[in-house]
Amino acid sequence: MQTLSRLLRPAALAAGLALGAAALAGPSVFPTGTTRLDPERAWNGFVLFTGGDNIARLIDLNGRTVHEWKDAAAFSTAIDPAVNGGRRGHVLVTLELGEGAGTDLIPGRVNNRISKTVGELDWSGKPVWTFGEKAPGGFARQHHDWGRLPNGNTYVLANEVRPIAGFRLPKLLDDVIHEVNPAGEIVWTWKAGDHVEEFGFTPEQLALVRASDDPDYLHFNDMKPVGPNRWFDAGDARFAPDNLIVDARNANFIAIIDRKSGKVVWTLGPNLSAIPRGAAGRALPRPVDQISGQHDAQIIPAGLPGAGNLLVFDNQGTGGYPSPPLPVTGGSRVLEIDPIRKEIVWQYTAEDSGQPGWAFRSTHISAARRLPNGNTFIDEGQSGRLFQVTREGDIVWEYVNAHPRAGKDERGRPTLNFQLYRAQPVPADWVPAELPKPVALRPAEGFARAR
Repeated sequence: MQTLSRLLRPAALAAGLALGAAALAGPSVFPTGTTRLDPERAWNGFVLFTGGDNIARLIDLNGRTVHEWKDAAAFSTAIDPAVNGGRRGHVLVTLELGEGAGTDLIPGRVNNRISKTVGELDWSGKPVWTFGEKAPGGFARQHHDWGRLPNGNTYVLANEVRPIAGFRLPKLLDDVIHEVNPAGEIVWTWKAGDHVEEFGFTPEQLALVRASDDPDYLHFNDMKPVGPNRWFDAGDARFAPDNLIVDARNANFIAIIDRKSGKVVWTLGPNLSAIPRGAAGRALPRPVDQISGQHDAQIIPAGLPGAGNLLVFDNQGTGGYPSPPLPVTGGSRVLEIDPIRKEIVWQYTAEDSGQPGWAFRSTHISAARRLPNGNTFIDEGQSGRLFQVTREGDIVWEYVNAHPRAGKDERGRPTLNFQLYRAQPVPADWVPAELPKPVALRPAEGFARAR
């Protein structure tokens, strides 16, 4: 059985949607659903994501919804049966949102509802594990990431409003990691604010961090177990499988946390050289150049092409102390990095698909995962575009979110938001045996989309 462990351990052209031109700044007719499909080269699995209607959906490569779960927030995560007692079709979702103190610390935040209860749902949608009631203050405060561990516990990335010595602001929205047992009890906690001097800041940068006007001074958006890997097998204890890899969007670094000591034992960033222009910026391998606003850093799991290397969606969005200069017409990147040499060994930009760099761009959210056939799954979250690329950069599958968030602006005009925080590839045998297998892949017909 092809389990999720290799994919996740660390995560028909639909009818065009027509709105009045005044409603959207983008095209008045926007293609959604599967818009491109090469059945010979695409990896044939499912994709899990939560749409703008807060429904977690499992789709096949034709864009057909094959299963749904209710979700109170913006993303869901499939649980690997290899670390879940062999149980298939289970997901982690937000079960309940609540009003919580501390959200007013973030300038400009519109939604002040935070995660109160998170949990695991089985295939039928029944909760089989929850966390929140026994969390501090009765609020899980989970954000951005979570994951099941082989020992049955669950890692939860959360926030804690607290003072941190040396900072100008009296309270900050600190990033914390909880390990939670099956009874919903916290058995281990790590707090980022206790390790600020370990993240690689220069003294000048550290002064900027502590003087920040933003209480969400680091903004972790990712947390995964490192997982089994060749570096640890060769004797490098920094890459112990139960250590944790995290990244900070607002501070432009990726780090590995030693589970036993709590110390930061490996970092990438925040201080990297500028991305070279022209051909030099595409030469491989080359030293890692400036990441900015990155998401979804992970060590590629054992058994997948590139195993042991680091894969990250480099948004090239604003971040850092200070923020590095970013090109006006630049795009995002997906980088595969040798974590020992700290060299880029593979990358994807829009230019790899014969497009201008800005054609692939998501300055926030987004994700990337390596697939068993060597393709790379990419969530260009800002536009809600999911796609697979080959090693050479050929796009062999593409899907545009068919379930955007609909609303109205302050003037009563209709609005749509197609963004997808994180989508996740899921192998066909993750689903319970009674579910019919995916329909035969077929090329989408009638679409005309350059990207």
